[in-house]
This record gives sequence, C-alpha cells and structure tokens, in this order.
Amino acid sequence: MMVLDSLTKQKQIVIKLGFMKRFKHILWLAVSLTLIGQQTVLKALGIHLGPGWEALVPGLAIFGSAFMLSWAAELAQMEIPQSLALAFLALIAVLPEYAVDLYFAWSAGTDPKYIHYATANMTGANRLLIGLGWPVVLFAYWFATKKKHIDLEPGHRIELLALLAATFYSFFIPIKGSIQLIDSVVLLAIFIFYIIAASKAHHVEPELEGPVELFSKGSRLYRCIVTLAFFVISGFTIYISAEPFAEGLIASGKTWGVDEFILVQWLAPLASESPEFIVAIIFATRAMAGASLGTLISSKVNQWTLLIASLPIAYTLAGGSVWGMELDKQQVEEIFLTAGQSLFAIFILSNFRFSMIEAFALLILFSTQLVIPLLFPSIFPNMPEADLKSLEIKARLFYGGFYIALSILILMLSHNRRNAVLSLIKPGKKKQQQD
Repeated sequence: MMVLDSLTKQKQIVIKLGFMKRFKHILWLAVSLTLIGQQTVLKALGIHLGPGWEALVPGLAIFGSAFMLSWAAELAQMEIPQSLALAFLALIAVLPEYAVDLYFAWSAGTDPKYIHYATANMTGANRLLIGLGWPVVLFAYWFATKKKHIDLEPGHRIELLALLAATFYSFFIPIKGSIQLIDSVVLLAIFIFYIIAASKAHHVEPELEGPVELFSKGSRLYRCIVTLAFFVISGFTIYISAEPFAEGLIASGKTWGVDEFILVQWLAPLASESPEFIVAIIFATRAMAGASLGTLISSKVNQWTLLIASLPIAYTLAGGSVWGMELDKQQVEEIFLTAGQSLFAIFILSNFRFSMIEAFALLILFSTQLVIPLLFPSIFPNMPEADLKSLEIKARLFYGGFYIALSILILMLSHNRRNAVLSLIKPGKKKQQQD
C-alpha cells in the first residue's frame, strides 16, 4: 500500500511539473505574440508615438519576432544537417539586423547621408558579435560547468575558413574607399560556398527546449505548417517595424542630444541581435558549448559576407550609383577596425579552442575601443572639435593596427598556431596539438 501511495505521489509530481513546463512555454509564446501584436495594431491604426517610444515599440516588436524566428529555425533543424541548421539558425536570428541595415542602404539610394548609418550599423553589429558575444558565451559556459575553455568540433572548420576568406577580402574595401557590386559578387560567392559545404554535413537530431517542444511531437506536416506560420508572422512584423525603428533611433538621438551615429552603431545592433545572444547563452548554460559558440561564429560569417554583399545591391536598386557606396574617412576607418578585429578572432580560434584569457582579450579590446573615444571630450575639454575628431581617427587606426599586430605576433610566437591556421586552408594536414 505504501509503495502504491509513493508511486501515486511521484506520478502527481511528474504531471504537475509537466503542466508547469507547458505553461512556461505557452507564456513565452504569448509574450512574443504580444510584443509582435502591439506594433501591428499601432501600425494599422496609424498611431504615432513621441520621442523614445517611436524607437522602443518597433524595437520590442523586432525583439519578439526574432524569438519567433529562432523557434521556427529550431523546428527546421529536425529536417536538415546540424551544421546547416546552425548556419540557418544564425541567418534567421540576424534577420532583424538585416532589415535595419538594408533599410539604411535602400534609403541611401536617394539620400547619401544614410550611407553613414548603413556602415555604422554593419560595423557595430560585427564588432558586437566578437567583442561581446563570444566572451559572454564562454562566461555563461564557465558559470554552468566551471570549465574555462570551449573546444570546437572539427566540423566548424568550414565557418572559420569562410570567415578567413571574407576577412582577407574585407581589407580591400577601405583601400578602395567604397562598397561596390563587385564586392557583392565576391562575398556572395564565399557565402554560397559556406552554405553548400555546411549542407554536406551529417544530420543530428537536435535537443529542443522552450516553446518549440509544444510542436515538435506532431507530424512532419504539422511541424512544417507551424514553422511556416512562425516565419510569415515574424517576417511581416520585421518588415513593418524596421523603418520606424531605424528612424526612431535617429529622431531620438536628435531630440536628446545624443549622437545618432552612436545609437545606430551600438544600440540598434544590440537590440536586433539580442535574440541570437540569448539563444547562444541558453546553449552554453545547457553545456552545449560548441553549438553556442558555433551559432555566433555562423552569425559572424553571415554578417561579414551576406550582409555586406546586400548593401550595394539595395543601394543600387533604390537609385544609387552603380559604382557603389562611397565611404567617408570615418566609415573607412570603421571597416578597417572591424576587419582587424575579425582577423585577430580567427587566429584565436584557429586551434579550435577558445580560452578564458582569449575571451578577456577580446572583451577588453572591444570595451576600451568603444569607451575611450567617448571620454575624449571630458579628458580634453578645451580641445577644438576638429582636433577631437582627429584624435578619434587615430584611436580607430591604432586599434585596427593593434589587432593586426597581435594576429601577426600569434603566428610568429606559436608554431602550433601557424600550423592550425594552415590546416584551415589545407584540411588534409595532420591535426596539430592545441596550444
């Protein structure tokens, strides 16, 4: 009798826990739909909000849409290879970033001042991924497992190789002083190569968590219908939210006296990329370190190839010059700095291990590069504005050059790291011992 009572209590606990888990999934889904719905309703009613709110409301809608997109991508993982699924998940997760940046590029076709915003948003998004996203993933993994490094599977070689090729090519953009259609051709070719190579990997059944569990047990047709519905709903919301979000940021900056370039370069990418950061952190706390860091590496490949390639295409289709987007001095320096950071990050990961020291190096370099130029007016209160701008230029060039110098130093001081970089290009080369 006591055994039966014990089994009955255990069954009740399991049922209760199952109900609570299901309720939590439904709650997350409801929150996402609420964030999406509020922007749709305001848009349909033609209601215009004041400064701050005009950026916040569509930004929240993009945030909710990105979560829904990530759930759709996770469901899609049940039908496609793991490496392709990570690439697809990364692509879906950064769609809000694409929407905002392509809006700026399209607007630049008729108003050249938007070129400034398009490059600011693109460079900010790329540097945030490496300088903040990669270290945070390792910190979350350490918090969950107490392990101080992440080991990547050899299958991630294809992402690093694509990123290496795109990074080497990206140095030609500041040399030319423009982003042109020829850049689109080269970068699209790298992206297509990456996707084709990823599609040839083995298919592994994913471990699903969150609202997608509500739909994963259904038939294949049912999952496909739900996945398609998620894509359509979130895609439409992003479409109607990208323009008011981007314009709202600029207007809020002017109203509050904040440099709109800073808002566009850092706040907009942080808002539009936060869902992929959250997904990566969830993977890390579940001890899925490779999938966690792999998602952000794939996101970097997407943004460093497809996103940049899309800008001159959108610009030309909107009526801009077929010779591409002409860059000013600041934009050239921003791209040079971003390329330098990318090169340093690739050489760090070339041995397929990401350590705590390397994470702190990325985070400290990113943080100081971001904060120090903002402090120049306070440090040098009597310095003319032209001289302050010149100092900012020197700071960006210094950090870009410093990233490159560190990359060269890594290769000079470490024989294993040199072999690791060569093995990215020549996969048949015998695997070297990790540093």
